[in-house]
Amino acid sequence: MNNLFEAIPESLPQELVETISTGKNHRIERIVSHGHASDEGFWYDQKEHEFVLLLQGEADLEFVDKTVRMKAGDHLMIKAGHKHRVKWTTPDRHTIWLAIFFI
Repeated sequence: MNNLFEAIPESLPQELVETISTGKNHRIERIVSHGHASDEGFWYDQKEHEFVLLLQGEADLEFVDKTVRMKAGDHLMIKAGHKHRVKWTTPDRHTIWLAIFFI
């Protein structure tokens, strides 16, 4: 058994992305941010749908037409091909995401 809030390194020079489960039509990841954001001009443009749940911290997800502030407990569905990026994450504590990618 594993715990999504444990085994996080003290220092995170980059976002921590860990695959929890993978299969033919899905991938589940734990993502830990600590003040991280997408590089300027970078957009995720994925072939899979993504369900994302923010477990801890806060984040701004930017889409082409809007920015969404997320806090612990918030979740949303990002359809395949819907460009998005991480604009901001909490700089003073870990932001922990659970992301489920599927076809």
